[in-house]
Amino acid sequence: MTARGRGSAAQRAVAAAAALAVACCCIAGCGVSAATYYVGDGNGWSLSSASWPNGKQFHAGDVLVFRYMTWMHNVVAVGEDGYNGCTTPAGSRTYTSGSDSVTLARGDNRFICTRYGHCYLGMKMVVNAV
Repeated sequence: MTARGRGSAAQRAVAAAAALAVACCCIAGCGVSAATYYVGDGNGWSLSSASWPNGKQFHAGDVLVFRYMTWMHNVVAVGEDGYNGCTTPAGSRTYTSGSDSVTLARGDNRFICTRYGHCYLGMKMVVNAV
């Protein structure tokens, strides 16, 4: 019985060490980190940005970076009504730095440019994050 007792303790120690190793691996490598995307890639936020999200998979927590000329564009995060009507409802967040980082929420994230009628010309975009 003594040998069996030592074997059991050794087996428990090995099992505990294995569980600890798995836990460490999950903490270090299994977590999903947020991705950063540059809207419009090399073209930046522009009149041709509406189709930029096509074919990309976004997740809540990912960051969009909007780069643009501040005298020509802005970025306004709006709801569905603001998007459809090209309006800035009360409570909408307006970005004007020319290099704005926006963290995506789960679901549809809608953005428009309200300068010089650009939204009416199609400078708006919906990004869906899962």
